[in-house]
Amino acid sequence: MDKQNKVESAGAAEASVGNKRKKLLAAVLGAFALAGAGYGTYWGLNARHYESTDDAYVDGNVVQITPEVAGTVISIGGDTTDVVKAGQTLVELDPADAHVALDQAEAQLAKTVRQVRNLFATTAQLQADVRVREVDLAKAQEDVVRRERLTSSGAIATEEMRHALDNLKSAQATLIAAKEQAAANQALVDETTVENHPDVRNAAAKVRDAYLAYERTRLPAPVSGLITKRSVQLGQRVNPGTPLMAVVPLDQVWVNANFKESQLKYVQIGQPVKLSADFYGSKVEYNGRLVGLDAGTGSAFSLLPAQNATGNWIKVVQRLPVRIAIEPEQLAKHPLRIGLSMQVTVDVREQDGLVLPRVVPGKPVYATQVFDREQREAGDLIAEIVRANGGNVNVTRLATSGAKERQTASSEARRQPHDGARVVPTAATM
Repeated sequence: MDKQNKVESAGAAEASVGNKRKKLLAAVLGAFALAGAGYGTYWGLNARHYESTDDAYVDGNVVQITPEVAGTVISIGGDTTDVVKAGQTLVELDPADAHVALDQAEAQLAKTVRQVRNLFATTAQLQADVRVREVDLAKAQEDVVRRERLTSSGAIATEEMRHALDNLKSAQATLIAAKEQAAANQALVDETTVENHPDVRNAAAKVRDAYLAYERTRLPAPVSGLITKRSVQLGQRVNPGTPLMAVVPLDQVWVNANFKESQLKYVQIGQPVKLSADFYGSKVEYNGRLVGLDAGTGSAFSLLPAQNATGNWIKVVQRLPVRIAIEPEQLAKHPLRIGLSMQVTVDVREQDGLVLPRVVPGKPVYATQVFDREQREAGDLIAEIVRANGGNVNVTRLATSGAKERQTASSEARRQPHDGARVVPTAATM
């Protein structure tokens, strides 16, 4: 009996454990089912309206500072991490050679203006000489007619008549020579004035070229921003196009988010975006807007694009860069740096946007007025030289000739002129 009781007790214990296991398994399955139903409800009501990725990085413009003329560096106006304003001088090259070339061009322009003035004066003189020769011819003709009457009556000798005819031929030849000389000189000034004469315009172009070369010995910052990648050193001999440093306008950065191709079905231009940076953490949230989708995936534009025409091809999910603009006020409050990691969430509930923009921008996306002053001041210098050496000459057209009309640069974007007095050639110095 004891043995039978023990067997019955063991069977009851095993049954009790089995029942507990079944209850525990049912509880686990119920919890999973409840979690799945909860997530399904959450996804259906909220999560399916958002697409997120952490494969996103801050990008922006890196404005290279490169010289347009060769020279030796004599001054550096900023270092890496320094903040600069548009128009501030970053690098200055030795201007000695450019200054000499500019002085020569100015002197040549002044000389050319005087030579052209002399051409106009000579033209008037030659025309007056033609009128004198016409009077001499008329007088010679009258002498011949008068002597012809006297010769027929025998009042004068035949030899005197031959002298009168010779004088007439000489007067005719002299008049022809005077007219040809006047015509040749007139061809040099015909349909022109002093300010738009080809010689003056050519000399003015050389002054403009020399002035621009002189001004370009100073390299201004095209935009306001933070200096980075400075490699230029004092005394370094640089050539046109040599990268010296870069300026990054941190108020113009954006985010490139690389979404999987399977996430882009409902992504459209104009949809709102929430962003956070690892740099600040999740407590700082940025508001942005999707402004465009790139023309191809990252692998398509890589240095060595993938070649899938092989037998061991394996499909890899591709990612497409999506450009996101951030609110400027938030950028000013919490600045970002190029390359920082971002968390991006796009709200795809708005479906009235575009996948491709319909129109091309009608105005420049980026522009600077820092260099406008050079053309304007070159025109002013030319006008001053012509005015000083050309008498009462209208130099308005000459001052603006060959230069595009540009908007007036702001006072902050204007650079100070080079040190040292400049002397414009005038009547007193020629």
